[in-house]
Amino acid sequence: MTSKKRFALIAGARPNFMKIAPIIKAMERYPEMEVCLIHTGQHYDKNLSDVFFQELGIRKPDIALGVGSGSHAKQTAEVMVAIESLLVEAQQHQRPFTAVIVVGDVNSTMAAALAATKLHIPVVHVEAGLRSRDRSMPEEINRLVTDSISDLLLCSEPAGVENLLDEGHSRENVHLVGNVMIDTLLSEVARAKEQKTLQEFGLEPGKYGVVTLHRPGNVDQKETLEAILQVLSKVSKHLPIVFPVHPRTRSRIDQFGLQNILGASTGCRIAEPLGYLDCLCLTSQAKVVVTDSGGLQEESTALGVPCLTLRPNTERPITCSEGTGTLIGNSAELLDSKLQEVLSDRYKVGSCPQLWDGQAALRIVDVLAKRYLSTGARSA
Repeated sequence: MTSKKRFALIAGARPNFMKIAPIIKAMERYPEMEVCLIHTGQHYDKNLSDVFFQELGIRKPDIALGVGSGSHAKQTAEVMVAIESLLVEAQQHQRPFTAVIVVGDVNSTMAAALAATKLHIPVVHVEAGLRSRDRSMPEEINRLVTDSISDLLLCSEPAGVENLLDEGHSRENVHLVGNVMIDTLLSEVARAKEQKTLQEFGLEPGKYGVVTLHRPGNVDQKETLEAILQVLSKVSKHLPIVFPVHPRTRSRIDQFGLQNILGASTGCRIAEPLGYLDCLCLTSQAKVVVTDSGGLQEESTALGVPCLTLRPNTERPITCSEGTGTLIGNSAELLDSKLQEVLSDRYKVGSCPQLWDGQAALRIVDVLAKRYLSTGARSA
């Protein structure tokens, strides 16, 4: 009888939850694998955390750390201390972890990777190799640090593989597995479209836009945020806009006294942050998505929906080179111009990349099996 291999799977924030759901399901195909799900609590708001576990059918975390908010250093340090304690305790009780699996690029990802590496526990990074080349982004630092100390690097697109090989990683440790977040999207999109979200907002399929904003470069300067909101208000006269407002963005709108820009437009639907199914119901049937979210760049490409990305760069270049995305920066003029292309049906939409096929989690777990199980990989 083969003894079980224990894996710690770390999730901390909203982008992680859509990625861990299919991984857990795929790992259940292997009775030799035991998964300990650890929720750091980096996103602790019900709308940014609990609702995703409920909607995606993710089992209750085995361990919830409840770290909460704080500065990058404080949050990272608290996750490191807590994870280190868990890993040491497991070793002391002769139940050590075979590897620690981290996903994405949030603070919890880097912190868990550091804690595991210091204890000589292998680290597996899902969504490795993505690079924006912009070190002003906290996520870029998290990606660079995590990849530099990871033992297995699992990539969502070819650019990730190229980046890691250029940085000196061994090819045997780098694997192109596809985009695991698209696994969740493809499995849930039909159910999402059954939601009553469009009716609740008074919308028709293909006749509205969805907006999300939260990055400092877009919301922390009054002039920049005001110009973007003015464009959205203008476009909403011709195309209804749904805007689930991130807490950071709402705070800045209030701080700068910009509430009336969108409030005066009858075409703008302002909402609280939405659950996964409500959000997917909207984005999958939208005419256009305007966002600075990395995840929505990928989802829009998989859905074939034009995506105007309010960033000067992207760590997901395939969404622009093959997919539906266009980099806008924070230029209100370019945003307005591209929205006019969408409205007049002149915007060119690309295609969905290879391996964004709903099978990424199976490929991920097969790589884990080949590396860590004596029985090797199992066919899907």
